[in-house]
Amino acid sequence: MSIFSSLTREQKETVGLLQIGTFLEYFDLMLYVHMAVVLNDLFFPKTDPHTAALLAAFAFCSTYVLRPIGALVFGYIGDNIGRKPTVIITTMMMAVSCIIMANLPTYAEIGIAAAWLVTACRITQGLSSMGEIMGAEIYVTEITKPPVQYPTVAFVGVAAYAGTVVALAIASLVTHFTFNWRIAFWIGACIAVVGSIARTRLRETPEFLQKRHQRNNERSANVSFVQEKMVRKTFWAYFIVYCGWPLSFYLAYMYFNPILKNTFGYTSGEIILHNFVLSVISLVTIVFLGVLSYKIHPLKIIKARGRLFLLLNFAIPFVILYSTCAIHIFFLQVAILTFTLSPIPSVSVFIKYIPTLRRFTAASFVYALSRALMYVITSFSLVYLTDIFGYYGLWLIMFPVTFAFLWGVQHFEELEQESGALAKKNSLLPDTILTNSRAAS
Repeated sequence: MSIFSSLTREQKETVGLLQIGTFLEYFDLMLYVHMAVVLNDLFFPKTDPHTAALLAAFAFCSTYVLRPIGALVFGYIGDNIGRKPTVIITTMMMAVSCIIMANLPTYAEIGIAAAWLVTACRITQGLSSMGEIMGAEIYVTEITKPPVQYPTVAFVGVAAYAGTVVALAIASLVTHFTFNWRIAFWIGACIAVVGSIARTRLRETPEFLQKRHQRNNERSANVSFVQEKMVRKTFWAYFIVYCGWPLSFYLAYMYFNPILKNTFGYTSGEIILHNFVLSVISLVTIVFLGVLSYKIHPLKIIKARGRLFLLLNFAIPFVILYSTCAIHIFFLQVAILTFTLSPIPSVSVFIKYIPTLRRFTAASFVYALSRALMYVITSFSLVYLTDIFGYYGLWLIMFPVTFAFLWGVQHFEELEQESGALAKKNSLLPDTILTNSRAAS
């Protein structure tokens, strides 16, 4: 694409390796998520519908609940040892967990141990994915400059989406043509190994090396090295913005599955195929938005999407209640994914306001905490809110999250305006000094 013509050959190679790695990582991570309608029956005991819903929520959330711990561990490695070793380690962890899952006995074979083992594998995958995507986005942010930085970092997110699409495609093939589901996890394991080897060609980012060198020099000279602190308001704005996507994702891909299955008679295979079509539409949307961010500031893009999602909040319960066929649900899901509360393509804008030597820890911890919190709140609370308030219970989560998302975006718009004004002032400073010196002479 011409928008990437300003990148050097080395930058293009680095971005390509990171995007490929992110694609592979998210293929592995999302494979179980989208095959859950099949695999939950294999690894968990059969129970009544209410308990089954809670078990499904537990299996889904197990990927995310310990992510904050992974963020602290990999954040420390990323901020003190380097970005490169972090993304290699996390990809290898994903490969090992996929190999285990490909060989894991089912509940019928070993009982409840199967449920615990598959949950442990999901946790491992969640931990490894934590260092993966944030590491890639930080890496690309640190080696590029706006405006090409916006679409380049956004395309790391596109790679994650593409991994999800291919995972759904594999899941659909497995269910429709009765392939052995274990083959899908063997494919994932092989892919993760290839990704780990490919990433050994990466080099550390100059920005990180410069900051680390400065820190080491000051320590060797017995000078206290004081790291920059992240402004508390900026931290909370960053956190709140990242809380939007988990809600959107769960609603679009998980919440409607029981409705499609129980109300419209969808089979597990038909649900997976249904979600595959949704993921393709979502992928096309974010590719378009990533390219668009080269011309339009990305904060304007996600602010517009947030406002449209706010309007959609009002309609969702009514569409569900009065749907007479599955196509109504499909178009509702398309609307949710089109006007989703996603930080893409503004990720690089958020990252650059985090101090360099705290960046990996802070960014990955916020990312992990927002997902752990929101996936738990969304998946478990909607089971009860729907029972108590019907589909109107969705509003108790959707409206607060949407308003908070818009507030977070507004905060970063103000930071961008302040940063732009400061840069303009600094660029004018030499001319002012020159003019004054001439006047004095």
